[in-house]
Amino acid sequence: MAKITRKPASRRPIPSPRGAKSGTRPGAKKSAKPAVQTVRAPKRSLKAAKPWTPAEIREAFSRFQKANPEPKGELEHLNPFTLLVAVVLSAQATDAGVNKATRELFEIADTPQKMLSLGEERLRDYIKTIGLYRTKAKNVIALSQKLISDFNGEVPRTRAEIETLPGAGRKTANVVLNIAFGEHTLAVDTHVFRVANRTGLAPGKTPLEVELGLEKVIPAEFMRHAHHWLILHGRYTCLARKPRCEVCLLNDLCRWPQKTA
Repeated sequence: MAKITRKPASRRPIPSPRGAKSGTRPGAKKSAKPAVQTVRAPKRSLKAAKPWTPAEIREAFSRFQKANPEPKGELEHLNPFTLLVAVVLSAQATDAGVNKATRELFEIADTPQKMLSLGEERLRDYIKTIGLYRTKAKNVIALSQKLISDFNGEVPRTRAEIETLPGAGRKTANVVLNIAFGEHTLAVDTHVFRVANRTGLAPGKTPLEVELGLEKVIPAEFMRHAHHWLILHGRYTCLARKPRCEVCLLNDLCRWPQKTA
């Protein structure tokens, strides 16, 4: 009689408990390479950096002065009024873009009276290439009306008065006071804010904090042009994404941990 041989019963793989390091559940895909955990070294905070000394600050602005004795703003204008309008239009826009739109505009509307005569609808046609042009057109017409009714058609010469104008804030007032009237004001835009914080010259969490910090440390003899030097430095050298440390006038003074030699 032939002997019958039985095959052993097959056993199903027992899945590993959830969270176990070994074992693979059926149907799970295997990764080609194990995950590698990367650990980045913590960045050194500027708060821990040694503050600039008065001698270093004087040296920095002496270098700015030597390289560019008479810096100029890049917004084209004909008088204090057109400067005010240009600054209001420059919010969230480039100076080059504003200049392109205002060259023709200022040829026919260089006073509050002429701007009112132009009207909001026609003004929009001139500035429609600028961001938020509808709101800005409304503000320019409103500020022109306020200049005529409250200030005899002249741009006021105090920060508080300029800030009462539609579309004009502290930064606008500081720019107008500095460029049009030679006041020692310092407007903090995105470039100045970046330079002050990155270099450690005057770190601050808000534009106002940076502005007050810069006014406290910059020697009075440099305040007239400090606004322009810092803006131009941020615009062409201390760039946001890829700063040009190799050609920076302040390389040896700067406190930024990631700067190149």
